[in-house]
Amino acid sequence: MGNSLFANCCRHVTDLIFQTHSSNSADERAPLLPKPPTSCATGPEMPGAALCAGLYPDIIPSEVVTGSLQKCTQYIQDLSETKDEEGTVMVCDKSSLRAVAGAAGLLRQAEASRAVAVLPADLGEGLLGLVDHAQLLEACQSCVKLEDSSLAHRSCHREKHVAAADGGDAAPGARPTGQGHGEGRAALSLDTAAGGPDSVLRHGGTAGTPSSALAASVGSPPPAQRTPRRGGQAAQPSSKARDASTGFVVTDPAACPGDRSSCDPHPQAQALPLKQQQKKKRKKKKLTLLEHPSGMALMNGSGPHESLKGEKDARQNGHEEADPGEDGNDQEVIVIQDTGFTVKICAPGIEPFSLQVSPQEMVQEIHQVLMDREDTCHRTCFSLQLDGNVLDNFAELKTIEGLQEGSLLKVVEEPYTVREARIHVRHIRDLLKSLDPSDAFNGVDCNSLSFLSVFTEGDLGDSGKRKKKGTEMEQIDCTPPEHILPGSKERPLCALQPQNRDWKPLQCLKVLTMSGWNPPPGNRKMHGDLMYLYVITVEDRHVSVTASTRGFYLNQSTAYNFNPKPANPSFLSHSLVELLNQISPTFKKNFSALQKKRVQRHPFERIATPFQVYSWTAPQAEHAMDCVRAEDAYTSRLGYEEHIPGQTRDWNEELQTTRELPRKNLPERLLRERAIFKVHSDFTAAATRGAMAVIDGNVMAINPSEETKMQMFIWNNIFFSLGFDVRDHYKDFGGDVAAYVAPTNDLNGVRTYNAVDVEGLYTLGTVVVDYRGYRVTAQSIIPGILEREQEQSVIYGSIDFGKTVVSHPKYLELLEKTSRPLKIQKHKVLNDKNEEVELCSSVECKGIIGNDGRHYILDLLRTFPPDLNFLPVEGEEMPEECKKMGFPKQHRHKLCCLRQELVDAFVEHRYLLFMKLAALQLMQQKANKQESSSAMENGASPENGTADSEKAESEDGKIDDNVTGLDQVKELAETIASDDGAVDPKSREVIRNACKAVGSISDTSFDIRFNPDIFSPGVRFPESSKEEVQDQKQLLKDAAAFLLSCQIPGLVKDCLDHTVLPMDGATLAEAMHQRGINMRYLGKVINFITKTPGRAQLDHIYKIGISELITRSAKHIFKTYLQGVELSGLSAAISHFLNCFLSSFPNPIAHLPADELVSKKKNKKRKNRNLGNADNTAWASMTPQELWKNICSEAKNYFDFSLECENADQAAEMYNLQKITLLREISLKTGVQILLKEYNFDNRHKPTFTEEDILNIFPVVKHVNPKASDAFHFFQSGQAKVQQGFLKEGCELINEALNLFNNVYGAMHVEICACLRLLARLNYIMGDYSEALSNQQKAVLMSERVLGIEHPNTIQEYMHLALYCFANSQLSTALNLLYRARYLMLLVFGEDHPEMALLDNNIGLVLHGVMEYDLSLRFLENALAISSKYHGSKSLKVALSHHLVARVYESKAEFRSALQHEKEGYTIYKNQLGEHHEKTKESSEYLKYLTQQAVALQRTMNEIYKNGSNANIMPLKFTAPSMASVLEQLNIINGILFIPLSQKDLENLKAEVQRRQQLQESIKGGEQLDPEDKAVEEKEAEPRMPSAAIPLTQSSA
Repeated sequence: MGNSLFANCCRHVTDLIFQTHSSNSADERAPLLPKPPTSCATGPEMPGAALCAGLYPDIIPSEVVTGSLQKCTQYIQDLSETKDEEGTVMVCDKSSLRAVAGAAGLLRQAEASRAVAVLPADLGEGLLGLVDHAQLLEACQSCVKLEDSSLAHRSCHREKHVAAADGGDAAPGARPTGQGHGEGRAALSLDTAAGGPDSVLRHGGTAGTPSSALAASVGSPPPAQRTPRRGGQAAQPSSKARDASTGFVVTDPAACPGDRSSCDPHPQAQALPLKQQQKKKRKKKKLTLLEHPSGMALMNGSGPHESLKGEKDARQNGHEEADPGEDGNDQEVIVIQDTGFTVKICAPGIEPFSLQVSPQEMVQEIHQVLMDREDTCHRTCFSLQLDGNVLDNFAELKTIEGLQEGSLLKVVEEPYTVREARIHVRHIRDLLKSLDPSDAFNGVDCNSLSFLSVFTEGDLGDSGKRKKKGTEMEQIDCTPPEHILPGSKERPLCALQPQNRDWKPLQCLKVLTMSGWNPPPGNRKMHGDLMYLYVITVEDRHVSVTASTRGFYLNQSTAYNFNPKPANPSFLSHSLVELLNQISPTFKKNFSALQKKRVQRHPFERIATPFQVYSWTAPQAEHAMDCVRAEDAYTSRLGYEEHIPGQTRDWNEELQTTRELPRKNLPERLLRERAIFKVHSDFTAAATRGAMAVIDGNVMAINPSEETKMQMFIWNNIFFSLGFDVRDHYKDFGGDVAAYVAPTNDLNGVRTYNAVDVEGLYTLGTVVVDYRGYRVTAQSIIPGILEREQEQSVIYGSIDFGKTVVSHPKYLELLEKTSRPLKIQKHKVLNDKNEEVELCSSVECKGIIGNDGRHYILDLLRTFPPDLNFLPVEGEEMPEECKKMGFPKQHRHKLCCLRQELVDAFVEHRYLLFMKLAALQLMQQKANKQESSSAMENGASPENGTADSEKAESEDGKIDDNVTGLDQVKELAETIASDDGAVDPKSREVIRNACKAVGSISDTSFDIRFNPDIFSPGVRFPESSKEEVQDQKQLLKDAAAFLLSCQIPGLVKDCLDHTVLPMDGATLAEAMHQRGINMRYLGKVINFITKTPGRAQLDHIYKIGISELITRSAKHIFKTYLQGVELSGLSAAISHFLNCFLSSFPNPIAHLPADELVSKKKNKKRKNRNLGNADNTAWASMTPQELWKNICSEAKNYFDFSLECENADQAAEMYNLQKITLLREISLKTGVQILLKEYNFDNRHKPTFTEEDILNIFPVVKHVNPKASDAFHFFQSGQAKVQQGFLKEGCELINEALNLFNNVYGAMHVEICACLRLLARLNYIMGDYSEALSNQQKAVLMSERVLGIEHPNTIQEYMHLALYCFANSQLSTALNLLYRARYLMLLVFGEDHPEMALLDNNIGLVLHGVMEYDLSLRFLENALAISSKYHGSKSLKVALSHHLVARVYESKAEFRSALQHEKEGYTIYKNQLGEHHEKTKESSEYLKYLTQQAVALQRTMNEIYKNGSNANIMPLKFTAPSMASVLEQLNIINGILFIPLSQKDLENLKAEVQRRQQLQESIKGGEQLDPEDKAVEEKEAEPRMPSAAIPLTQSSA
């Protein structure tokens, strides 16, 4: 009860905070504050016009999902970026697309200081001082004033200003980065922030304190407690909206999920002395200010009851005022007077236009909009002037005197500098390239591919109503391409990347490049020449252009003659585009067409992703000249220095400074998390580029004299080392093999310590890059470490694996804080002098204090305990379960660790065991006691006493052992832990026994920890801890056994139940990892599957497992194979390897690089430079037989699995694998990119691949993924709510999560994708189809961009989108999307997969709907076959499948077949559900109907036979299915159930709601509900579920 209330209050608090749309973001000038995340786009990418005019219906997620949709085509501008001196309040953005800019927006001065009073402390810390309501109200009021009107503007351009690394001079045009596509990776120059933090982060106690409450709630109780139970009293806002039109119950109109406010417009409006007329307007905004006071009371500790009352009153009034009936249909969004105004912009050469701005915005943002607008995008170097005064770029609009509604701002062209001229040329180049996908194919600048628009013919915009409804049925062409029909064996590759019409970009210029005459000689500098360009127009006119301070003009130079004098005419223009328009008519025409197209693309197709995604196929692209690309490649473009040459970023300082940002409340945490995420993604990009440069040989080693393997490198303030065993460091652990796995183990350690996030403990930025067969570790550099020897620096841990060990009190204190979450036991080891040394980590974890005074830990490769299954130790007996499965097994190295997931699962398993043991003992005690009739004397502690007596009463006859016992144990454990001596010895004894039984290190409470040094070679323990070490050894053995006896069977069972549905190697690996099973157990998992009864139902898992086994083994071989290849032979070597691996051609011959290029002499000298040790042509002698032999032995040695195949054909035959799938898997694992064309794998006369087919080799990168913790908690609570059936509340929470995710990650991220998918599903369930379509479209685009175009998640997203398209009557689009999903699934896996049944049912139903009966049957019958195989022929899914087939036969008037199928279905229903179940009845009704139809048909036929042509024929009913019935079936198979409610139900519900509200009132008196009322609540909670949004996999038939 307390928790639920708390959660509620917290939600209201959030509502308050997130409603005030005035996040004024941190000022540019404080370089410390990270740039707001890239949202829609920056730079040229985001059409300003589009933003202002709201051309994208899609950017704005329509906000309200009550009854009807509130479409606000205006941008709700909540993010003006500004700075104020008083305090900060974070405001989350409403739009699912835009991330919030400000994270440190500041509340208005006076109000802010008042807010301080209101919520002095963060709830996380504990109690809020009592604050009286009046103050609170004032504060609320101030928030209202801030409520920023829904201005139509560009909060989209978050990124606007480049954080020029010097913190101040980012010029207006500064493209946020050198990166081309508006990615805005602005450098976070944290080091310059000396003065910054104070000025901006003067959070005092203010920063958005209300949110702190929320955050605390989010942080503290685990999700389960936090989400109130359905019967819980205070938990749910009670108002239920009835949307009669749909006949579904929609919970809580208050919860306009999109609009983040808890819709009680003004429950206590009188409390706010607001102008009456404003009050009316705001009603529509649904801003809940007032749930606050009530919520607050609780937090302030003044007792829950009145707070509850307040809240409920609020709710009631809310209910009367905000009925979705009156409110939901309002299309307008009300502007609140004191914000937002319109200014007129007057730019040279175009008509003046109006622009909506907000007072909190910076002038800079207007610049950004102008650089994006179609008609002004070619300007970069200008200032804005008001009445002749130049506006300061970083000034807030509200600070500018005389700027008001209707002011005229003039765009004034400014003189260029070299920097501005470069920015201008780069901007123009970006505009010219804005539709070109080559960056995405080449994997640069965080561009990636998306093909959705090809299948939706453009945008699904206009709320999805663009296409004519219904009437389009006639002209739909439904025939799927041949290769995706059921049973087709063809798997074409070209269809993977269909050619996009927009990609043949309109050519505007042939060449635009820097001229060879640069830089201008001194005398021309004095004339204002900045640089020279060389241009060839499409008409083939060659011209030289001078960029001067006044603009661009033609000069008289040619390719060979320098004549800088202006040509005649010189066409002097301020913008290069204007100049080119005059000299080339084609340029003029095509450039404007290009900009129109650019403006029409969905923003999600162009925003940069946070981490680079590489494509494993690409079409043949012509390599065009591109001056910017060329310049970037050759100037040292180290860290994207934002055009500030010569400055590299201090990565370590940035990574650590962001960690040190304050995190007391939500705004601070958001700011901090965003900063951490941004720096990490920049660091990953830089580290990847550096690692490639190192392997390609472009970086000088810091120890050049040593042999190549031993070399180390520093580039761009990042330290690079190779994954070889240098100086025999890992000799005892497996040499090079151990050195190869150590970096990934270390990375896992870094990931875990980062997640625990202890203040004062620092880890290094770490990225592991696999490239061309080498593993490179990139790390940030500890200040000062390079100046001294390691021996001097290490003050904690050991540098020689435990011979010399040192410890340090500060490190122990810091590490102790991590020991509980990481389950690491503090322990003593002996050093070489036999002294005891205390550690709280493994010995090789080193502590170094940097010159910056920070405590760093590194070498975290043994953070987790060793995996004894792969570490045979002499004299140690393994448990029975392990021996049965052939363990322990010798592995290649001794660094095998258990995964963190396993440790957690094991501890949880032990905890349950502990509770059960204790409960049983308590029950026995109680039984004994009750006999001696002293039920009350149990514990002297009052808590215990009462608890027991209540339980004793409630248990009269039946003792419900488990439940009550467990509660009691909980209580007892807590009491003991709090150590009041009031617990009787017997109970203590119980706990002690249970602790001992489960291996807890404490005997008063459950606490399991591992000692990571056990079984570590070279580590010795003191005699005193002998017993402890023994216990630890046992624990490790138990954990190893637990993995085999619980986790692997658990995984297989989940696969059998289809709760886990992997579709390719990556998703299988993920499923294993989630259960803590390492990939080295893959062979065991496959073996386990073969022994499982019901093996056929695991066919798909078996097949994925085998192909993963083969490709991983091949990858191991490929790695060493590549190390022996020099750069010039790379494509030949890779194509040769792929031929041996996949081609049926028996003896492929490798093409060595042509002789004339490889001079014999040179070769001898260079031998030792090569990193590999093999001779450079050894790779050419590999044969398919040899490779497959190696693959089989690798599979045996590494995975302990015997493959029975000698070549690719046998493997494909034997295990039913597709070669194209194997090709995809190996390419993804090794980073190879191949040419997009049809490969013939089975040709025995010529090899499949030639060297021309290998386009590129990319790095495979592993890095830390910083998380948005608050957002994630919201998301989880939202999911929990939805599962309990509270859709509205769930929807609100998920919207909130979406805002917070956007805030931390920017617009693109896997987690945002999950959020959008769930939102779309909720929108759909709640009847808002067009909103569902819009959210799902974003989810698909994001999944394609972030995960890859054929990732299993993307396939699922396509299926969902198809359903919502169908619901929006876009039938042909729905079919195209389903066909695409089916094609992708065939490519990634093949046909025989349980998910394919769902897909085929969907396709069959849609085809049935458009009356393509024969096609429909092919798909439905295939689905029936697959379902029967994977779900068993008696499952309800199969019954449903039979019914769907029967319906199509009925439509074809083939009643006999229809009857046959429906009978099958009926039998299943009858056996599974019984005679009286409604499904069985429905089926039997349908059978009767079919029989009648069949009889009628027969009669008619007889009539015809008898009477010939003049027979009197009864009209027969041949029913074409109605769209509604098809949609209903689609919902059923996709697991979406609606519970229709009649008017009468609704009336009853209304009465119930009121009754419930009275109950809530009565709680005020503190009396508990009596049982009847409880029952009512339970009952009442049921119809709250317009649908249980059942996860897609479990379609409930």
